[in-house]
Amino acid sequence: MADDVGARLRALRNLRGISQRELAKRCGVTHSSLSLIEQGKVSPSVSSLKKILDAIPIGVGDFFTMDLESRDQVFYSADELADMGSGEVIFKLVGANREARALSFMIETYPPGTDTGREMIAHQGEEAGVVLEGEIEITVGAETRILSTGEAYYFDTNVPHRFRNAGKSPCRLVSCCTPAKAF
Repeated sequence: MADDVGARLRALRNLRGISQRELAKRCGVTHSSLSLIEQGKVSPSVSSLKKILDAIPIGVGDFFTMDLESRDQVFYSADELADMGSGEVIFKLVGANREARALSFMIETYPPGTDTGREMIAHQGEEAGVVLEGEIEITVGAETRILSTGEAYYFDTNVPHRFRNAGKSPCRLVSCCTPAKAF
């Protein structure tokens, strides 16, 4: 029981962005006592727990029924990113396994001479990104610009667009678009 209360308290405190010291000050419990509770080494009395939760603030009932566990995968290693690219272009999609994904967040790699295709792309939504290394030529409607490291873009995707690496070195960028693309 003490482990569960401590783990829940730590997760809730972190979720609310409150440091352990700050919470201890707010509720009048010593920092060391709060630390022991969060480690599951001490089980707080009901009145102590209520005092701590009032400082967050959250009710005791909500504290025990609040879902603090993520049902979807949260963290991804590099080898867990699904490649949704075609040809030589690599689109590493974060969260490809999330059924209710609302956006597509990708690390894109364009080797020299590659592009998203001869035809301009258009779909409902928005897209934004930043170039991590190299250069990329982006055409959105009648506008074309070559972006280099540190430069970014943001546009409505219903405007026809195209990405092309006309340079001599690979280009890597991070992008996000809505709604989530069904690859």
